[in-house]
Amino acid sequence: MIDDHTRVIHDGLAFGESPRWHEGRLWFSDFYRHGVFSIADDGRDERHEFTVPGQPSGLGWAPDGTLLAVSMTDQRLVRLGPHHGDVTVVADLRPYCGFWANDLVVSRRGDAYVGNFGFDLDQRLAERGPTGLMKPAPPTTNVVVIDSAGSVIQVVGDLAFPNGAVITPDGSTLIVAETMAARLSAFTIASDGTLHDRREWAALPRVSPDGICLDDEGRVWVANARAPECVLVSEGGRVSARVTTTLTAYACALGGDDRRTLYVMSAPSSNRFTIGTTRRATIESCRVDVPGAGLP
Repeated sequence: MIDDHTRVIHDGLAFGESPRWHEGRLWFSDFYRHGVFSIADDGRDERHEFTVPGQPSGLGWAPDGTLLAVSMTDQRLVRLGPHHGDVTVVADLRPYCGFWANDLVVSRRGDAYVGNFGFDLDQRLAERGPTGLMKPAPPTTNVVVIDSAGSVIQVVGDLAFPNGAVITPDGSTLIVAETMAARLSAFTIASDGTLHDRREWAALPRVSPDGICLDDEGRVWVANARAPECVLVSEGGRVSARVTTTLTAYACALGGDDRRTLYVMSAPSSNRFTIGTTRRATIESCRVDVPGAGLP
């Protein structure tokens, strides 16, 4: 039995992203507090783990246990720690980003798959005409593959705002949300970490897929960046469940000791012009039947 509504367990965020369950706590980025934080499973005991001056987004742990993060505004992949103030550049993503760098997933062998906005979404939304449409159509952009040594080994183009990503438990498949194309796309991961055999995994009409997470039955929970909801999707696009959130859902993760708690990062908006100095974003949660699987 899946709860059909979440409840708010933590508030006071500016804009939370990239929730990750790690060593008994929920870790997440907060864009405009410029920090990586963690909380207990019930939402209490917030800890400021690291500061990222360039605004943190995607998080993932390397095989040696060090934390990798996307530094958005300066478009870099960075290593955090071991001490609170330590921020080391792993890779410069500026040649491959149309605008801010964004989410990532790190494989078990240490390869990082990093997306980016591709264009200034907030500025384009502000410039929409009376029809509400963005004209011309927004440009596509890249997913960048970075190996464990920090070298860019592949740039995969023509993605429409590549956002949240997951890797299946066997390490063979990457699924990435294309927010501006209303779909999830899949790639086969080769033995050297590069991506091949791109295909549509699920079309999602009326959904703007943002952050995603994978369950043990091979389905994907999708935070819908245009509505207060997360949807559970099977390959091919069948939606088998919907969970209503208090605010618009932007990212999700399956965590808790049994990985059956769905954590959702929610906010009134993602527009930096209206929320950058506010503290109205929240973390919400509910219980689900099927535990999480794969990465992150």
